[in-house]
Amino acid sequence: MNKFKLIETLKDRCSLSQKKATDIVDLFFFEMADALARGDRVELRGLWSFHLKSYKSYTGRNPKTGEIVQVDSKKLPFFKCGKELKERTDFPPN
Repeated sequence: MNKFKLIETLKDRCSLSQKKATDIVDLFFFEMADALARGDRVELRGLWSFHLKSYKSYTGRNPKTGEIVQVDSKKLPFFKCGKELKERTDFPPN
């Protein structure tokens, strides 16, 4: 599912206009990104959570040229699957 499909589903199930459904989805993702940018944890209990993970600087290598480069410290979003989502998507083997 992509953003467009999510908007279409919201529009159809809730009898909303295309504009209203788009505004709701955009607001949801904007607020999630904004919370992460502030360093907050974002969680939909049972589905997933995101938090920022800090990485120290290190000496790396450019894979194309082989040149040694210094990689600065950084923070990246880290995704963790919730128990209910994991159980729902973990199909038993055939």
